[in-house]
Amino acid sequence: MRTNISAALSAVVLVLLAVLVPLSALSAWVDLEIDNPDRYVAAMEPLASDPGVQDTMSTLITDEATKQIDPGLLQGASLDFLHGAVQSFTTTDAFRSAWVAANRSAHEAVTAALNGESGKDVRMDLAPVMQQAKQNLVDSGVPFADEFPVRRTDITLLTADRADQLRQTFRPLRAGGIWPAVGTLVFAGAAVLLAAARGGPGRRGSALTALAATAVVGLGFAIGALVLRGAIAVARNRVLAGVPGSDRDGAAAVYDALTSSLLTAVWIVLAAGLAVALCALVARMWAGRRSARPETAAPGGGSGPLTPLTARGPVPGNSSGHDR
Repeated sequence: MRTNISAALSAVVLVLLAVLVPLSALSAWVDLEIDNPDRYVAAMEPLASDPGVQDTMSTLITDEATKQIDPGLLQGASLDFLHGAVQSFTTTDAFRSAWVAANRSAHEAVTAALNGESGKDVRMDLAPVMQQAKQNLVDSGVPFADEFPVRRTDITLLTADRADQLRQTFRPLRAGGIWPAVGTLVFAGAAVLLAAARGGPGRRGSALTALAATAVVGLGFAIGALVLRGAIAVARNRVLAGVPGSDRDGAAAVYDALTSSLLTAVWIVLAAGLAVALCALVARMWAGRRSARPETAAPGGGSGPLTPLTARGPVPGNSSGHDR
């Protein structure tokens, strides 16, 4: 009967942790990174050095720059020269500064969408990047660079319907903040303490039960980490499914950058959970074998461990009475 109850309680703990771990991680991530403009921008800033992002930006800038110029003036070598100059610009500090400014504005759009204030697609305005690109091209002496227009040019990060779905999902997460994570840790600790309290007789029985519960808790954290990893992958596919094809690469880079810290947390929790479960299981097996080891009977019918003195028997010259 006790075995059945323990198995049922272990299953309950596993299921609860498989749900609580991803929810608490997402809640903390939303609170600490998505809602924080500085951390959001810090997550996006490394993308300025990403070759894929640089190539996408150079193509967008080149396309926009040539829209207001007679196509006959920019053909062949001239167009290649322009694209090369723009590509070179994407490796400069000026581009990185403009990229940071664009992402700070994008964070405002993301926040407005999650607050339900816009009802529109979430877009990143590349006008700051365009302005810096034009200035760089003019300074470099690129022909017709002073005629390039600087106007709103953006890429879609989230469609309006996806933003609405995320808003419904993120609302309870944003309200929770880091407290779901704290609650998950408290629950895990309480599960181990409760198991120790209702363990077998004696201190050794409680320790064995606590070790078994610790192994279950570690496994629950590992399962929760895997659930979170799957949720991130599914959400990525759903978010990118609604983004126009021309903007998909850029949106994918942004999504991956935003979730990089979340993925790092996944691997840390997974490794820690498995390590805790394995160590607790090994300790439980070792302690169980020690408790099952029979005690060796001492000479004279007494019980207790065999010591050098009892192993040799009575010392010669000594008897139960006094020497005379």
